[in-house]
Order: sequence, then structure tokens, then C-alpha cells
Amino acid sequence: MSLHIAIPEPTSQDPAYNQRALPQYIAAIQSAGALASVVPLHERPDRVARLLAGVQGVLLPGSGYDLDPEAYGETRIPACNDPDPDRAAVDELLLQDAFNLRKPILAICYGAQAMNVWRNGSLVQDLRADGKTAVNHRPGREVTEAHAVQIAAGSRLAAIAPESPEFQVNSSHHQALRVPGDNLRITAVCPADGVIEAVELDSAEHFVVGVQWHPERTYASSPFSRAIFSAFVRAAAAWQPRRAEQTLTRA
Repeated sequence: MSLHIAIPEPTSQDPAYNQRALPQYIAAIQSAGALASVVPLHERPDRVARLLAGVQGVLLPGSGYDLDPEAYGETRIPACNDPDPDRAAVDELLLQDAFNLRKPILAICYGAQAMNVWRNGSLVQDLRADGKTAVNHRPGREVTEAHAVQIAAGSRLAAIAPESPEFQVNSSHHQALRVPGDNLRITAVCPADGVIEAVELDSAEHFVVGVQWHPERTYASSPFSRAIFSAFVRAAAAWQPRRAEQTLTRA
């Protein structure tokens, strides 16, 4: 049986961004041994549900848009980008399915932020406006080593790359996680400023990893990036459907 990973289109409003970004996620998933099932953002919920019935994992990609701050109880500031309601709606369907059935989740950049907010966490709307850091967290797509991340001992990321607790990563975000969501633990930070760079579900049985950087962009050049996707696909391959009586909303 083929292994399928659901990936929503990054945005409903910028086709050029989708054409540039989506192939990198698809290629990384395929190189790790799975097939990508792309979820259109203008599809009806019942059709999305039928697609999700045939996938064993969920990848939430980045986006050029931001979450609506109302979702985490804040008023939008000028530096916050426009929201993408269609992407937010599809992400919610995918997160609900994955948490109910304990399907593995890999959430990247905007995807990690979306997962955090869905789990009742909050975001920094703009790192510079917030005075959070002097580090440039969006130096450009061509910069492959923007800053270091320090990985927490005992985390999934530490097990994925046990040879070092610190890695150089790319960076392409102006927002960040402020407060981790329910049962999410901080597992990587930027040591220069303390900005949260990764969270994981505090569960040994459910693979849920959110990273703020873009491992799909460095898949070909970075063993760490390849290891992240390989671990995610292995978890998807090992996934078994839960019985109906075991499913719990936001388990």
C-alpha cells in the first residue's frame, strides 16, 4: 500500500507562491518514501474528509500570510500580514483529523504557528515590532544558514539528530510562537534571542513536530533536514487507525 501525506496548498491567494513553494515539500516527501496528496483550499469539507481518509500523515507548510490574531485573542497590528481564511479552514480540518486519529504531523513555519494557535497558544505578531529580537529571522530564501537553533535534550528532534544539540538553519519568518499551545513543549530555540524555533506534542505515542525554519528548502544539502522528513515518514508508515471509541477531540 502506498503511503500518502496530506499537504494543503500553501495559500489560496498567491498562485506564484504555491508554484514556487509546493514542489519543494512534495519532493522532500517523495524522497523520504511517501506520496503527497495535495489538498485544494477551495474544496468542500466533505471532499477534504474523503481525501483525508486515505492519508497516513499531515504536513502543514509555510505561507506568505499570517493567522488572524483574533484567533488568539489579540487585535491585529499594522505589521501583521493579511489572513488567509481558506487556508485556516483547511488547516483546521487537517488538524482535527490528525489529532483525533493520532496521525503524525509535521508543521513548518506558518504551519507550526497554525497548529500552535489551534492548540490554544499565541503568537508574536511581528518580532521587530514586539522588540523581541535584533536577530534577522527573515534574511532571504537564498540564505541557508541564518542562525543557530538549540535543541532540547530528550526531544524528538534530539533523537532525530543525536550527534549535535545545535544546528544552523535557514529562517524566513517575521512572527513566532509566544505561548505554546495545549500539551506542546518547546524543543528548540534560537540561542541568540530565545525565539521559539520548535515545539512538539508531549506524547511518546503521537509524532507531532512543528519547526519554524524550512527543512524542505535544504533537503538536498542538509542531513538534518533529510532526517526530519525521514522520521516523519517513518512515523506515518507505522501509523495504525484508532478504533472509533478511542478518538478524542484534541487528544
